Amino acid sequence: MSHYQHLVEQLKQLRLGGLSDTLEVRLKEAEKQQLAYVDFLTLLVQDELERRSQTKFARRLKKACFAEIKTLEEFDFGFNPNIKQRRIYDLATCRFLENKENICLCGPVGVGKSHIALALGHEAVRRGHDVRYIQAPRLFRTLEAARADLSRDRIIQHYCGYDFLIIDDFGLKPLTDEQADDLYDIVYERYQKGSLMLTSNRSLEEWMALFGDPIQANSLLDRLCHNAHQLEWEGESYRRRKRPAKGSTPKEVSP
Repeated sequence: MSHYQHLVEQLKQLRLGGLSDTLEVRLKEAEKQQLAYVDFLTLLVQDELERRSQTKFARRLKKACFAEIKTLEEFDFGFNPNIKQRRIYDLATCRFLENKENICLCGPVGVGKSHIALALGHEAVRRGHDVRYIQAPRLFRTLEAARADLSRDRIIQHYCGYDFLIIDDFGLKPLTDEQADDLYDIVYERYQKGSLMLTSNRSLEEWMALFGDPIQANSLLDRLCHNAHQLEWEGESYRRRKRPAKGSTPKEVSP
């Protein structure tokens, strides 16, 4: 076994096997530029730190369970002047996570609520936060199933363990008593401990009517909204604008 191969094996034993990806390149660079030992070691350490950072990012991104990857750079703020770009980019600093603040984003179908929710979640992951995205109907189905095997409390705690929980498409229809209890417990457990974002096609004024118990609704909305960034958008659907006009002929695509 050569000295190089022996070194690679030792790096693996030290759980530094990732260094072997750049070791040969750095050796050639050090020889060509006649780097001092400390400069060569600095390059290797920087490579390892970058590799670990990328590994952590990939792990957080997978845990987030995003429906798709969306970024603010991809969002067309020009299509709707009601959407304040400056305010969205201020949220993207993630200071609201440090302050344990919530976000309530309301607006009609297609104005970009899910895109912004996913983009803010992606930015939070990039900044080192643990994020979980889930659509409200799926969340309620998961918790309904958890009642059957008595794992509901554990699932609730799981969703409360993230720095940032995003519940998309809330309020598509009125909540059952069980669903109202589930959401109440999530909001209660996360109160001033972590940030929660809800997107909804209904305005905040309509949320009260989704609950069967007005006292429970008042208590939940008070905790959810008192420290929340409340965004209510109006305007036409971005997706509808992108559809071909009626009767228009689709462009031919070259084979």
